[in-house]
Amino acid sequence: MYPLVYHRPKTLAEAKELFGAGADATFLSGGHTLLPTMKQRLAAPSDVIDLTAIPEMRGIAVEARLLKIGAATTHAEVAESKIVRDAIPVLAGLAGSIGDRHVRHRGTIGGSTANNDPAADYPSAVLALGATIVTDRRRIAADDFFTGLYQTLREPGEIVTRIEFPIPDSACYAKFRSPASRYSIVGVFVARTGKNVRVAVTGAGASGVFRPAEFEAALSADFRPEAVAHCSVDPDSLLNDLNATGEYRAHLIRVLAGRAVAKPGALQSFK
Repeated sequence: MYPLVYHRPKTLAEAKELFGAGADATFLSGGHTLLPTMKQRLAAPSDVIDLTAIPEMRGIAVEARLLKIGAATTHAEVAESKIVRDAIPVLAGLAGSIGDRHVRHRGTIGGSTANNDPAADYPSAVLALGATIVTDRRRIAADDFFTGLYQTLREPGEIVTRIEFPIPDSACYAKFRSPASRYSIVGVFVARTGKNVRVAVTGAGASGVFRPAEFEAALSADFRPEAVAHCSVDPDSLLNDLNATGEYRAHLIRVLAGRAVAKPGALQSFK
C-alpha cells in the first residue's frame, strides 16, 4: 500500500476536522472493502480516519417502536444482541449470516450500509424495513439513500452515525448465497406492518438493492406464498455474471419471496 496517516478520533467533531484537513482523506469503519481496495492499489487515501472508537456511534436501543443501532456496531454485536432478537429477530439472524466469524467481529452495520455493495445483506433490511439513516448532518429515508452500485445519497465527508429501524409486525430474510464468499447471489427481505408489505432484493439488481413493486402489491393484498407465484422481475434489469444469469436470478427472487412469506420471522439461507 501507499504511505498514509492513520487516525483514531474519539469524537465526531475530531473526525470531521481530520477529514477536512486531509489532502485525500477517507473514513474507515469495518474496512472489508476499503482495505482490499488499498492493497490492490485501487485507492490511495492520504489519511484513514477510523470511526470505531467514537462512543456515540456504538450501541443498540429500542425507543418508541424504533430499533436504533449505532453505525460502528459490529455484525457480531447485532447478531448476539437480545434487544435485536426481541425487536426484529430476523435482523439478528441476518447479521449472523454475514461472511465468517472474522468478518462479523470487524465489519459494521454502518460501513456495510454506507458502502452499498450490490450483494450485501444489510441494505435489503434497511430498505424493506423502511429504516432511516441518521448522519452527522441529517436524516435520510432508506428509499432515498441507495442511489446505485456502491452509491448512496451520502455526501463527501458525511458520516453515518446510526440506523433507526421501525419494528414491523413480522419480517423474514431468505437468501441464496455463494458457498465461497457467502455473499447473496439473491437475497429477499420481506417486512409486514399491518396490511403494508415492503420487499427488498439484494444481490440481483444491476443497479443495486431495489423494491419489486409487483411483489409488494401482491403480498399487501394477500400475504401468502401463492400470491407471488405469478409475480416476476425483468431479467434484463438483473445482474448476469459467473454466479447466475439474469433469468436464474429472476426465478430465485420469486422462489425466495415465497419462502420468506411462508416462514415469517425466520432467516433462511441456501446454497
